[in-house]
Amino acid sequence: MLEPAYQADVVIVGAGVAGLSAAHRLTSAGVRTAVLEAAPCPGGRMSTEKIDGFRLDRIGQLLSTSYPELRLTPGLDALALRPFAPGVLLHSDGRRQRAGAFAKPRSARGALHAVRALASAPRAASVRGIPGQTTLPRVRASAPLGTAVDQARLGAALARLAIAPVERLLARPELPAAQALAERGVPARTIDGFLRPLLAALLCDPELTTSSRCADLALRAFASGRLCVPEGGAEALPELLARTLPPGTVHTGVRVTSVATTSVTTAEHGEIPCRAVLLATDARTAAELLPGLRVPDFHPVTVVHHTTDEPPTTGASLMLDADRGGPVAHTAVMSQVDPSRAPAGRALVSSTVLGTPPSDIDTAVRMHLSRLYGTSTARWETLAVHHTPEAVPAMRPPHDLRRPVRLLAGLYVCGDHRDTSTTQGALHSAHRAAAAILADLGAAGSLHRAEPLRAAA
Repeated sequence: MLEPAYQADVVIVGAGVAGLSAAHRLTSAGVRTAVLEAAPCPGGRMSTEKIDGFRLDRIGQLLSTSYPELRLTPGLDALALRPFAPGVLLHSDGRRQRAGAFAKPRSARGALHAVRALASAPRAASVRGIPGQTTLPRVRASAPLGTAVDQARLGAALARLAIAPVERLLARPELPAAQALAERGVPARTIDGFLRPLLAALLCDPELTTSSRCADLALRAFASGRLCVPEGGAEALPELLARTLPPGTVHTGVRVTSVATTSVTTAEHGEIPCRAVLLATDARTAAELLPGLRVPDFHPVTVVHHTTDEPPTTGASLMLDADRGGPVAHTAVMSQVDPSRAPAGRALVSSTVLGTPPSDIDTAVRMHLSRLYGTSTARWETLAVHHTPEAVPAMRPPHDLRRPVRLLAGLYVCGDHRDTSTTQGALHSAHRAAAAILADLGAAGSLHRAEPLRAAA
């Protein structure tokens, strides 16, 4: 029997970072691949709006230089990352304090030295002699990080996390993150003053209902790397992946209406036969195409962008509100982190609101930013307010960090809803899905370029 004339070996539905990175792995293995995207351009939720020379992210995902998949994903070799200043700025009771800015250990021996040095002075008012470690000042017990003892213990815990094997973290008992931290003996002031606002920025979950295993992975990434963003906006990552794929691989403006193991049906081009289908859409779209797939809860995210010609004096720092004294969870002068995001002479301030935003969000955010930055925001210009109701899939326990990507032979699914709800998770799920497809296809596949899509009859 003759095989049908496949237009592609694998059809990927969705041109977000998961679908594009899977396409890179498949095409690198010689598999003819077609990526179909309903939107006018690739990128999915990692999109950037351009207004008068400003580059405004819609969700404002934070990356980490320690994400393994940023190094392992084909096509991302040229990705430029702009790091924030080390650690974060905590705002509490009208004051700002830098936290988490200890030296990132380059080896297990270096981390062990840091842990021992930090733990060796439980009664000291300051810790000295640790490479890259700033002296801990005498602080009030009610300060965001508590006493010097609390700070030393926190630094030791983060240093241990930086070198902890992922398998060990995943073997820990799973609880909601807030409960797990409390049961580990972490002081309440350290949880509420530092870990809660930090994890809110990393996971978009200010109530810490996220699985403790996912929270541990997020803290490990923070402790072993630097928070960063793609140069030029979030869209730079998917744009780079799309641009470096073989010509004719990505097709935008193509809406898939149904999927099977050997074909997809589109509104514009009819049925497209193939050997396998990979769903790389968001969780809700995937469930619409394959009823029965679980749709998780989501964390809504609102990003408010302002501009001013008098930038606040916080440098390239990510600032968190330890007091939770307003709607803003975290904020940064993004033009000082990445100058390409604003025209010369203008500053871009991007602020993230988690949960349901207030009705008069711009006024509430301005008032909060005025307290956080210690300056008037009355003359700041609002550039955009981006609200995404289903921005980040929730990861409440029990959360399967390695949800199956192979549904059955010929049908696969990937995305941040199959792993961790981060860019790292999306890329890693694509890695797993591509490996499963290649294993099921057996041979490397055809080396020929996919044929152009035909119009529906």
